[in-house]
Amino acid sequence: MAWLVLLVSGVLETVWAVALGSSRSFTRPVPTVVFAVALLFSMGGLAYAMRTIPIGTGYAVWVGVGAVGTAVYGMAVLGDAVTTARLACLLLIVAGVVGLKVLH
Repeated sequence: MAWLVLLVSGVLETVWAVALGSSRSFTRPVPTVVFAVALLFSMGGLAYAMRTIPIGTGYAVWVGVGAVGTAVYGMAVLGDAVTTARLACLLLIVAGVVGLKVLH
């Protein structure tokens, strides 16, 4: 259960990162509220998962899921550049996250 919560929390990290960008320095109310709620649940889920998952593994997986999710969102929705090198780097992050889970 902790791993599922950790993965959902990583996805929520993507949500709050995107909402933070959309809030335009907290001047837009809806993205600001989405940011705050997603941040609260993301951190809460991370804290819950760390009760049974080691801190180094849990935090690295959480950050990895959030970073990959945010980068993919940027490429798919916001028009960020999609290059072979960027995709390869994202695959390396995914490989690291999977490796941490397997070695746990």
